[in-house]
Amino acid sequence: MERYIEKLKAVLEPYEKVGIAFSGGVDSTLLLKAAAELLGRERVVAFTVKSPYIPEWEFKEAVELTKAIGVAHRLIGLEIPEAVRHNPEDRCYLCKRILFEKMIAVAKETGCQVLCDGTNFDDTKDYRPGLKALTELGVLSPLKEAGMTKAQIRELSSYYGLPTWDKPPYACLLTRIPYGVIVTEAMLCQIETAEGILMKHGFRGVRVRHHGTVARIEIAQEEMAKMMDFTLMKIIHDEIGQLGFEFVTLDMGGYQTGCYNHNQIHQA
Repeated sequence: MERYIEKLKAVLEPYEKVGIAFSGGVDSTLLLKAAAELLGRERVVAFTVKSPYIPEWEFKEAVELTKAIGVAHRLIGLEIPEAVRHNPEDRCYLCKRILFEKMIAVAKETGCQVLCDGTNFDDTKDYRPGLKALTELGVLSPLKEAGMTKAQIRELSSYYGLPTWDKPPYACLLTRIPYGVIVTEAMLCQIETAEGILMKHGFRGVRVRHHGTVARIEIAQEEMAKMMDFTLMKIIHDEIGQLGFEFVTLDMGGYQTGCYNHNQIHQA
C-alpha cells in the first residue's frame, strides 16, 4: 500500500490546490480520499456534475462520500448538450470535452491549479474515446500516472476503508441507448427507474438497454442464476413493463461492454 501512496503523492504534491472530477465511483473516490490524506483537505475540491444522464442515486452517493471524506464540494448543472443529444458515435468524446471544459472553468474560479480525473492504467489498454478530450484539455490522471490498475485501486480503497472498494462499474445512462437515436429525458428516466428496480431486487451489475418499446436487461454473469427464479422474473417484468415498455427481455449473454459499438469502439 505504501508504494501506491508514494506514487500518488509524487504526482499530486507539486500542486498547491487540486480539483477532482468526482463521480462517486471506485476510481474517483480513491483519488479524492488519497488527495485529501496526502495534501490536506483544505487543498482539495471535488466537482460533481448533475445531469439528466447521471443517475440520481449516483449523484446522491457522491454528495455523501464527499461529506464523509471532508472536502469542499462544488456541484455543476449540465443539461444534455445538443451535440450529445443526437447520440453520434463520438458522443463520449463530445460529452467529455463539454463537461470537462465547464469543470475546468469552475475549478479555476476556486483556485485549483489542476483538475484531476480517475482514469487508471487499465483504461489505457481499452479504446476510450473520452480520454482524447482529457488529454486535449490538460486534465491530470494521477492514478494512471502512478501506474495503478483497477485491482490495485480496489485494494487501496479497501485499505482506506472506503465503501466503494467493491462497487460495480457504472457508466452514464447515455450508454444504454443505440448510437444515432435521439436522446430524450423521458428515455433516460425510464432507464434509470428500470435499473433501480433491478437494484431494489438485489442485483448489482445491471444495465437496461433501451430499444424503443423493448427493455433489454443485462446483469452480471455471476448473478444470472438468481434471475432464473420465475416468480422474481415475473415481478421484474411487470414492474419494468409499467414504465412504458411493451417488451421486457433478458439478454442471455449477461452484462457486456460495447454492445452498441461499431469498429471496436467500447462503451460501458
